[in-house]
Amino acid sequence: MINRIAPKPSRQTANPRIGAVQYLNTKPLVYGLAARGIDVAYDLPSRLADQLSAGLLDVALIPSIELFRGADYRVVSDACIGCRGPVMSVKLFFRTQPGRVARLAVDEGSRTSATLARILLAERHGVVPQIDVLPIGAGLADTSADAVLLIGDRAIGSQPGSFQLIWDLGDEWCRWTGLPFVFAVWAARPAIDARRITPLLAAARDAGRANLASIAAAEASSHGLTVPQCLSYLRDNLHYELGPRERAALVRFYRHAEAIALAPKGFDVATALPAGV
Repeated sequence: MINRIAPKPSRQTANPRIGAVQYLNTKPLVYGLAARGIDVAYDLPSRLADQLSAGLLDVALIPSIELFRGADYRVVSDACIGCRGPVMSVKLFFRTQPGRVARLAVDEGSRTSATLARILLAERHGVVPQIDVLPIGAGLADTSADAVLLIGDRAIGSQPGSFQLIWDLGDEWCRWTGLPFVFAVWAARPAIDARRITPLLAAARDAGRANLASIAAAEASSHGLTVPQCLSYLRDNLHYELGPRERAALVRFYRHAEAIALAPKGFDVATALPAGV
C-alpha cells in the first residue's frame, strides 16, 4: 500500500485567517461564525491592520483609514461598523477650547478615530496639534494633553475629571457632512479568494442584527453596562451596512485625510469598493 501524504491546503482553499476588533461593537458582525467553523482572532483595530499588512491575516475588520494606506486591499463585505449619528464609543475630551488644542493624546488602538479627530480639528478649527499616544490601559488622568481621544468600551462609560467639552466624533462628523461615518470595514489582502467568506460575513451580520437582545444580555455586564444600555448602544448607535451613503462617506473621509497628508494622494476609493459589495 502506498502511503500518500495529503498536500498542505493552500491559502485559497484553507479556512481564511480572519481578524476582528475586540470591542463590543464587533459582536453583531461575528455572530455565529464559530458555529460555521470560522475561527476569528481578536485584537485592537491598529494591530489588526498591521497583521493584515504583514500577511498574518487574510481578511480583517480594519480601520477604514487603513483601506487608503494598505497595499491594494479590497473590501469583501457590505458588513461594516458605522454610525449615522452619535456613536457613543468614540469621544474626544477637551481640557481647553478646540481652537486652542496644542497637544492631542490618542488611544493606542485607534487609527480611523485619530484621523477623524485631526480632520475635525484642522478643518473646523484650523489647529494641527502635536500627537501623543495614550498606551492601552492608560486613562484620561495619565496625560496632560489639551484633548484626549478614547475609543471602544473605555469611551462608553462616564469618565472622571473636568472637561470643557466632549465630542462624540460620530455625531460631529454626521452633523458636519450630512453623511454617515464608517469606522471599520472587512478587507482582504491581494490574491486572497474571499468568495467563500463574503456570504458568511453578511450572514453573520444579519444574524447578529436579529439577535441584538441576546448579545446585549450576554455582553452587558462584562462591559460595565446594563442590558438596556448595551442593547441601546448596539441597536441605536451603530450601523452595520455599507450602503451607497456609507460609500460616499468613505470618499469624503479620504478626501479630508488626503488634504492634511494623513492618506496618500491619488488613491481611488472606488477600486477598493467593488460593485456588489
